[in-house]
Amino acid sequence: MGLIRGTIAVVLLCCAPLAAVAATSGFGWNTTVTLSPEGGHVLGNPDAAIKVTEYASYSCHFCAEFANQSEGPLRIGYISSGKVSFEVRNLLLNSFDLPLAMLVECGPKERFFQNHIAFYRRQQRWMEKLQDLTKAQTVRWGSGTMAQRNRAIASDLQLYDIMESLGYDRMEVDKCLTDEAAATRIKAQSETALDLGVSGTPSFAINGSLMEDIHDWPELRRIIDLSN
Repeated sequence: MGLIRGTIAVVLLCCAPLAAVAATSGFGWNTTVTLSPEGGHVLGNPDAAIKVTEYASYSCHFCAEFANQSEGPLRIGYISSGKVSFEVRNLLLNSFDLPLAMLVECGPKERFFQNHIAFYRRQQRWMEKLQDLTKAQTVRWGSGTMAQRNRAIASDLQLYDIMESLGYDRMEVDKCLTDEAAATRIKAQSETALDLGVSGTPSFAINGSLMEDIHDWPELRRIIDLSN
């Protein structure tokens, strides 16, 4: 489980109305994305009997492992039926988690989960850039306006390349990296998670109840099956 860290050095060590849509014959809920009141992105039926929430960090290795293991089974085996929904909320662990989260939210909400899995699948590639950071780069990451810091991080970690592969041009990416409202929302989401007692990532809640010692897909799957 990724624990909350304060510095780069430590990290290196470690649509149509829903009622109408739902009534459609044979509808697959795994293409429906809505926003929760807390600002999280929800995949599936927002009125599902089992609501799973993940508290995640994009720099967390275990979160990437969970995403890669669970994406297919969760979407097809649970979300598609409408019985289970899956929400992602941010828990910021370090200085570069904020621009990462802002990029994943870039574009319409329907693209969120495409961006989400793309950043996790390429996590090792951009995390490797951290090993070679210069003192000048770390200074840039902590200096200037939020926009300047975010653009420096995105450039140094080659995040612009990931966004380009997803169909975003540089102007769109820079707009997302300078979105003060998005930054405020994501920070508030992270603070709320801490207030709820979330101490690391990935952590999970089911129907609002935080699950203790559940931090991977096999264990979460077992809990979901028991809740059915």
